Parts: sequence; structure tokens; C-alpha cells
Amino acid sequence: MKSKFSSVILGCMDWGSWRRSFSASEMADLMQHGLSEGLSTFDHADIYGDYSVEAQFGEAFAQSKIDRSAIQIITKCGIQYPCQSRPHSVKHYQYDTDYIIQSAESSIKALKCDYLDAFLLHRPSPLMDPEAIAKAAEHLQSQGKVIDFGVSNFTPSQTDLIQKTTKVTINQIEASLTHLDPFFDGSLDHMLTNNIRPMSWRPLGHVFKDKTEQTHRIHALLGALCEHYGASKDQLLLAWLLHHPAGIIPVVGTTTKERMSAAAGAAKINLSQMHWFQLLVASQGHKVP
Repeated sequence: MKSKFSSVILGCMDWGSWRRSFSASEMADLMQHGLSEGLSTFDHADIYGDYSVEAQFGEAFAQSKIDRSAIQIITKCGIQYPCQSRPHSVKHYQYDTDYIIQSAESSIKALKCDYLDAFLLHRPSPLMDPEAIAKAAEHLQSQGKVIDFGVSNFTPSQTDLIQKTTKVTINQIEASLTHLDPFFDGSLDHMLTNNIRPMSWRPLGHVFKDKTEQTHRIHALLGALCEHYGASKDQLLLAWLLHHPAGIIPVVGTTTKERMSAAAGAAKINLSQMHWFQLLVASQGHKVP
């Protein structure tokens, strides 16, 4: 399945107030660098930075003078996140027809991008009505405001619920060498069967964050493989995901040019099947059945 998105996606969650608080010129510089490395897809959600990062990115995009057709923009909706701009009494999800349409149009306006290459339902809600969602998706796609419609963090059955009435082309899930559930719970099988593109958030897992027996085993093997492939550990972790036949696209939440360049290089690594399984075994701590 050929992808219309770059081999690695740049996640913009940490570009704003939740972490780095980049200025518009700094964001524009990162965008330009990403493009120079072949990373043309940028991932957002309306809630990032307490509903502020999309507009900041939009200012940067306008400053950058990058042609709209040169990049792909993904964003998500549905989480009602309690913060100063939305003083809800409780975090919840909202997916009625009018709200989905309003969210997409608000994101397009904030991002200054005319249309969205992909628009995702951020997390599944127990109150999802597939008919209401279908009306919103049909409206947005018929007007050219959304190209691809998808989901995020959905199980196969939740995806099928939406697919009753709306074509789902993307599911953005957590998947990594330390989060193996999608490889064994049917999630990736379901996506392959239904021609749904998997995108992986937190693709490096907890390899660099936690010091456990699992991560110790992984680091030991990665150290040996780095020399073999002439690659860094983070590149090999991305290459491990990229090797999967479902066509997993890692969403890398980096905020530095150096790590952007490294992520782009991961797509050039031809990881062997033997090394793929060695990394799996290092993560699991036991041989495959």
C-alpha cells in the first residue's frame, strides 16, 4: 500500500506550550528542515497546547511560504479537554455531527491550510453514533475540506463500528518495541485486512525513558546492531516498526533538527528479518512460541 504521507511523520504536540513554546519563526525553521529531509507530514490535534498549537503552527506555515501541496497536515478532534479556554467540569469526548464539522473547520482556519490531508477521531467514545459521524465525514469530504478520514486509538471492533458508514483509512495507535499489543491482539491484522494505514505514536516506546530488565536487554542488542547497520539506536527502533508489512508510519515527536534528520535516515535501513525477531525476543524476554 503506497503512502501519500512521508515515511516518518513529525508530531507537533511538544512544539507549543506543553513543552518547548517555539516561536512562529522557530516552527517555520523546523518545518523547512523537515522538508529538506523528506519529512513532509505534520501531525496535530486540536487539544495540543491547550488548544493553541494549531494556530501557532498556522502562523509559522504562513511565514514559511511553503506551498500547501508540498506538505501533508493531519489533525484530530473529539477530546473535550478541561483548560482555561474550555472550562469543562470533566474531560470527555464529543462526536456529534455539528461538532465534528465545526472542529475540522476550526482546525483548517487555525492551521491556515485550506484543507486537511487527514482528519482523525482522537479517541473512541462509548457514545459514538456511526450515523452522526458519517454525516460529518460526508459533508467535510464532499466540500474538499478533508481528504482522508480516520481514527486514533481505536480497537478493531470500534473501527468496524465507524466503517459501517464511513471509510476509515488511518488508525493512529501506540506501537513500539516496548508496546507490542498491536502485533498480537489483531489490531495490525485488522488494518492489513481492511487497507487501513497504521500510524504509531510514541514509536520509540520507553527504551530511553525506563531502566528495566526489558530495556537493558534491548539496549544491549541495539548496541551490537548499531555497528552492523551504521545507525543509531533510535533509528533502529524506527526501522523495526517500518519493517512491518502493514506499513506502519512512526509519528516522531522530536523538537530538534538533529533527531529529525536521524528519523529520516531510519527509512533507509533495511533491517533483516533475523534482527527483527532478535529485537522482539529482547523485548519479550523469551523466545517466540
